[in-house]
Order: sequence, then C-alpha cells, then structure tokens
Amino acid sequence: MKKTIITLLSAFALLTGARAQNPAAAKPQTRTIALTGATIHVGNGQVIQNGTIVFDKGVITAIGEASTPTSGAEVINVSGKHIYPGLISPASTVGLQEIGAVRSTLDFNEVGYINPNVRALIAYNTDSEIIPTIRNNGVLLTQAMPMGGVISGSSSVMQADGWNWEDAVLHKDDGIWMNWPGYFIRDFNFEDFSASLKKNEKREEALNPLRATFADAKAYIELKNPTPKNLKFEAMRGLFDGTQNLYIRVDYSKDIIESVRFVKEMGIKKPVVVGGEDAARVVDFLKTENVPVILSALHRLPTRDDEAVDLPYRLPSILQKAGVTVALSYAEEWWRTRNLPFLAGTASGFGITDREEALKLITSNTAKIMGIDKKVGTLEKGKHATLFVSKGDALDMRTNVVEQVFIQGRNVNLDDRHKRLYHIYKDKFSQEKPLAEKK
Repeated sequence: MKKTIITLLSAFALLTGARAQNPAAAKPQTRTIALTGATIHVGNGQVIQNGTIVFDKGVITAIGEASTPTSGAEVINVSGKHIYPGLISPASTVGLQEIGAVRSTLDFNEVGYINPNVRALIAYNTDSEIIPTIRNNGVLLTQAMPMGGVISGSSSVMQADGWNWEDAVLHKDDGIWMNWPGYFIRDFNFEDFSASLKKNEKREEALNPLRATFADAKAYIELKNPTPKNLKFEAMRGLFDGTQNLYIRVDYSKDIIESVRFVKEMGIKKPVVVGGEDAARVVDFLKTENVPVILSALHRLPTRDDEAVDLPYRLPSILQKAGVTVALSYAEEWWRTRNLPFLAGTASGFGITDREEALKLITSNTAKIMGIDKKVGTLEKGKHATLFVSKGDALDMRTNVVEQVFIQGRNVNLDDRHKRLYHIYKDKFSQEKPLAEKK
C-alpha cells in the first residue's frame, strides 16, 4: 500500500512539475551592475544619449554620459537600446483578479458599503500569471486598488516581482478609495448591447452614510486618545493629516466639482480624481483646487455623442497644458495593463508633441500623485534601480521589445504565459504538413 502511494505521489510530482510555471522571484543584487551605451530616458523630460547607469544593492549610484565611472562593476553593453524607469500602473486590479468569469479568482471587492479598513495589500497574489505579462512591456509597478461599495478600502503600491505580498510591497496603504454617487448611472441593455444614461435613483441613499462616515471620522480623529479604537476611522486617519490620498472614482463634470468640494469641506487634504472622463470640462476648477487626475483608458469612444471622436486621446494634453498633474491607467481592465505604455504613445500623437512629456504620464507624474517619487518614477542617483532595457521606443508597440528588467536591482526572468504559448503553437504549426500533402 505504501509503495503504491509513493508511486502515485511521484507520478503526480512529475506531472505537476512538467506544467509551465511562472518564473521564480529574482534573487537580490549581489554585485554592482553598469549598463552602458544606451539612450537613457530619465522620466523627468531629460534624455541622455550614449548614457551609462550604475546601480548597486538595488539603488542607482551613478547616471550620466559615457564617461561615467564603471570600475568594479559588471558592465553590460546595451548600445543602441533604450533604458526607461519602470512604468507605473495606478488604479489597477492586477494581482487581485485572474479570470473574470471565475469567482474564486476575484479578490478586489469586500462585502458592505463602508469599508475604509479593508486592505487590498494582503489580497495581492504574486503568483498571478498576469504579472509576468505586464513586466514584458515595462510595467514594473502597480497600484493594487479595492473596489465595491461607497468606500472600498485602501490601496498599496506593489512591485511586479516577489515571492509574496510582503516582498512585493513598495508603499503600504497609500490611499483610501471612494465611489462617488453621481447624478447619473450607465444602464446597459443586454438585449441589444446598447448603453444609456439614467438618473441615479439611489443617490441620496448612498450619500447619507457617506456624509455621516466622514463627519464621524473627523470628530474621532480630533480626539487625542480615542477609546476604544475604531478600526474604520483609524484607517482614515491619514486622509486628515495629509499622509494618504483620497481616490475618488468620478467621471461627470458636475460630480467632479461636487465630490472635490465635499471632501475638502470635510478636511481631506489630498483628493485625487480617478476616471475623469469629463475632466476637460472642469479643467480650470481642477487647476485651481490643485487636484491631480488619473485618467481611465484613452482607447475608448467619447462619453457623449456630440463630442469629437478623438477627445479621449487629447484629454491628457488638455489637462497637462492647463497645469493639472495627469497620470494614465487601465482601471478595471486588468488584462490590458500590459498596454499601458501605448496609452502614453497615443497621448503623444494627440497634443503632447514631446515624447518625454508623454512618458511622464506613466512614470514621474504617477509617482508624484502616489507619493513614491522619492523612490521611483525617474532614473536618478539614490533612487531604486527599477528600470528596463527596450530594443526601441517603449511607447510604440512596434518597437517596445523589452530585453532586460531590473526591479530594485534584481535581474528579473522575462518568461511568461504568452511566450510559452507562442512557442508551443509555433512548434505545432511548423511541424504540421500542408493541407495538400495530407490529401
């Protein structure tokens, strides 16, 4: 009996071992590395031709022209290539959901309507097969955000490599997420697949507990030593002292103005608009109130029938030229996060003529909004060596060919499910005989 069990277990091990797996997390950097000869896109608008970047123990120690000293380092010649800071995907559910149609793989939504104490951080799944795919287009940081209810919980900024969430986390609980109850809601007709706007009949029903929650939280925070501790209000403490953002999911112009005024009246110091489809209509208000915007995917149709078809593409340019800090995201479309750099490429073709300014939309701007700009977002001495080497322009899908990735100096394996499937079926069809021969 024991022999039979051992045989079965051995067979199972062989079968499971034969299955393709995500690559193991990268090992810590053990020696100084210097990348030389590349065009370095710093992320702040600066470009260094024939540049050199040196990093040790996960931190950039030198960056500059070809004459930058590299003594004692392992020199990797990347002449003709391009080096970029790791791209940052805000407002993402990568790592929180895997297959949309399989409920057991969805872990971004908690039961209830007011959940500021819920943390997306601990649900982040580093074994997700989506994470390696986003690395292969240069997206090395992602903001795991909660969804659902009126106050969804707190997000955290995660690195796209690690054995577990403790390894992957870069910045814990950077902000609380709120779904603003708007005047209108989208109604989708499954019979003819059409979408329309209708009045939100439950708006006041959602606003009342929201007002009460913020008022109670503000009163609670003003107490010197509240007893007993209230976990929901404790989670909101950072909103009132400016150490956390309040991310407001809101699209329509009137709702944007109303939501920002509401939270500022409540004493919230750092609101951020997420979505912002109507942001161009209230650009002066956003500038005056110093409110940054994380736009949803640009590759969409306009919100209204009478708007220019290219308005979503021009939206980053309109906001940026007005002085509003703008970042780009794919929001709930987690499976498309790998295409984030091409959103910036689109913005570059519709109003943002400087390619380096478009790069800011997915690097330094995003880092500033999330409060991680002292660590990442640009390639500067003292910051994390989170970067990638591309064969060409990373904002162009034709030339974005990522050849090397370093996250905090760790050399990351670039294998992923897409590449494995490509090789499997490439072999299959290259071996298959033409139809004429089969007959």
